[in-house]
Formats: sequence, C-alpha cells, structure tokens
Amino acid sequence: MELRGACIFGQSGGPTSVINASAYGVFDEALKSGCITRVLGAAHGIKGILNEQLYDIGQEDPAELALLKSTPSSALGSCRYKLKSADEDDADYRRLLEVFRKYDVRYFFYNGGNDSMDTCNKVSKYLQKVGYECRVVGVPKTIDNDLAGTDHCPGYGSAAKYIAASCAEIALDAMVYDTGAVTVVECMGRNAGWLTAAASLANLQGAGPDLIYLPEVPFDTRRFLDDVKRVWEARHNCFVAVSEGVHDANGVFINEYASKAGGTDAFGHKQMGGAGAYLAGLVKEELGVKTRAIEFSLLQRCGAHLASRTDVEEAVLMGREAVRAAVSGVTDKMVAIRRQAGEGYRPQTALVDLTVTANAESVFPKEWITPDGAGIEPAFYDYALPLIQGQPDYCWENGLPRFAKLKKVPVK
Repeated sequence: MELRGACIFGQSGGPTSVINASAYGVFDEALKSGCITRVLGAAHGIKGILNEQLYDIGQEDPAELALLKSTPSSALGSCRYKLKSADEDDADYRRLLEVFRKYDVRYFFYNGGNDSMDTCNKVSKYLQKVGYECRVVGVPKTIDNDLAGTDHCPGYGSAAKYIAASCAEIALDAMVYDTGAVTVVECMGRNAGWLTAAASLANLQGAGPDLIYLPEVPFDTRRFLDDVKRVWEARHNCFVAVSEGVHDANGVFINEYASKAGGTDAFGHKQMGGAGAYLAGLVKEELGVKTRAIEFSLLQRCGAHLASRTDVEEAVLMGREAVRAAVSGVTDKMVAIRRQAGEGYRPQTALVDLTVTANAESVFPKEWITPDGAGIEPAFYDYALPLIQGQPDYCWENGLPRFAKLKKVPVK
C-alpha cells in the first residue's frame, strides 16, 4: 500500500476564517509522513499547478505554519477555475499530468466547496484513466454549509458565530433611538440559507432579527412588506435578516430586481449582493420610515478574531485526516464529518465518494423554517450551537492580530 512521492495542496473558491487551519493540518501531517517525500503548495489552486507556480512548504518556518490556524483567507491564493470535461478538452489534464510527473507528485489534496470537489473528482478520474498512480482526497471548505455528504462544513461554524454575534450587536444599536428604524441585514448564501439562519441564534441573547428570509422559500415582496409593517406597528422598530440568494417563485433573484442584470463567475453562478439594499429601499418607499441596509459581505468569511474553536479544530482535523487516508491507500474521496448518536455533540470523520459531493448542494431543511416562511424553528439551535463554541488561541501583536507570514519559496 505504500506509495512514495511528493504531494500538492491547493485552495479554491471563496476563503473562510479557518481554511488555512485545514492547510496547516495537511502540511503538518504531510511533513511528518515517511512516504511523502516533498510537500508543495499550489499558488491560486489548480491554476498554480497549470502555471507551474508551486511553493516548497518544507522551507517554511514551523512557527509561521502554526499561525495558519488563526489566519483568515487563503494563504496560498485561491481561484475560480472550471475544468472542462476531459472528453471535451483534455489540454488542462495533460498539463496537470506533465507537472505531476515532473515533480513526482503522488498525492493531491484540494481544499474547497462544491465546485472544488468537482475539480478534484475530474482530476482523480483522469489520472485513473491514464494509469498514473496518484491518490486524490478532497478537504471540505465553505461558509455556506451547502456541501453534500457531510453533516456540516469547516468554515460554517465561525461564519455563523460572526453573524449571530454581529446581529445581536446590531439589534442593540438599532434600538437606541426613540424614532425607530427598519434594519435589513444581508447574509451570504446563493441557494442555501444556512448562514442567514444563523442570525436567529442572536435571539437566544434576547436581541436578534424579527424576520428571517431564506432562499429555500420563494420570496414575495408584498408579503415581505406586510410582515415588516406588522412588526413595525407592534414595536416601532424592525430587524430583518435576508439571504443574498432570495428569489421569487419564478427563480428570479431579488437583487436582480434592482440591477436588472447580473454577471456570472467562472462556474456560471450569478453574482450576488444587493438584495438587502433593494428591500430597504422598498420599505422606505412603502412605509416612509428610516431604513438601514447592512451587507456583511466579506466580513462574515474573514472574521478570524471571532472564530469558533470547534470550527478551527475540525478544520485542522480535516486536513490531517485527508493525508492519513491517502497515505493508507485511499483515493477518490472527500473527508466528511458525522455526528454520533447519543447525548452531546460527538463528531467523527468519514470518507465519501467525490462523485457524491461534486456539484451537489445541501440546502437548509424546510422543517426548520417556520410555517410563515419568515423565521427559524428552535430545532436549528440544537444543530448549530455546538458548531460555534469556544474561542481559539489567537496571537496578538501591537494590539492587532498577528497572521502567518509565509516565505513562499518557489519550487526548484
């Protein structure tokens, strides 16, 4: 079962506050492995391999690598690059194989979400087809928590904690004036409402949204305005949390109502953002009251200072388990998290086929949405609260976070 050779690790898609914790898990475990001869990092994901822009991780200071656990964003750089089917065009695959052979790469670890697992799956299947022995394992990552095959995804717990804490703070701030206002907070989430649902956790502190709207329920602007009016008349204040991906019954995103046009990324996904501002404008026009629109945007995915210890530890574990699985002979899999039955939160790791996770989405359960479509059921709290627990070790310098400073020595 022993396979000797180098490994390549790459990061892809949107960053999270703990994606580098998974990188640390891969690097630390791979550097200690007796059969992994060299640990390489790809600049900007799969594009770094295609462009032969690789870093020698073995040249990094171990103390700096350890700081990756509390460093947000993608330390090696990310990308949104969609590989075509090898049957359609195998040019990229032949280039990947050329680079793998040049550096004797026998292990490939790719850290990302839905589209990244699709890339992982395509690369794995091509290498098997051409008979090049290389073990490919996906390392899950996404704040959206929409990756199929796993109970939850590293990155979600910290983003959920940031949203819940920020919403509690915003709710208190919004209530200080006697004039009142309607505050609309927009959270990320194109097709799945996991992040927006996390805003409901603020209500456990007595200060959170009155109304919450997720993409899983078709959005009706008239019903929304009636909901806001009802809350306003009762409280002379209203706090709304809305997903960027809310859409009407015809599938038209609400942000498109304002923009009338929207670009797409490399994977053909509509560019999001703007739903909150549009809805705040509707409220102001309809009710004539003061409104505020707040878009968390990148803050919810890079707020490492408010990360969950549970999330950080699980992110590191995902990286370690990917290496351990590959070294033991596993390929064509993604590391996943399962909850063991019984009292308390008891997670364990599992391996799922890349074909299960590639391009598949896990949406927010309909049974956790209130019948009126504007709130979250308490059952969600049992699921989410264990994921936001604890404060990770954090390095401060001059009163500010001290992040990892990698040398990024080019591979020779």
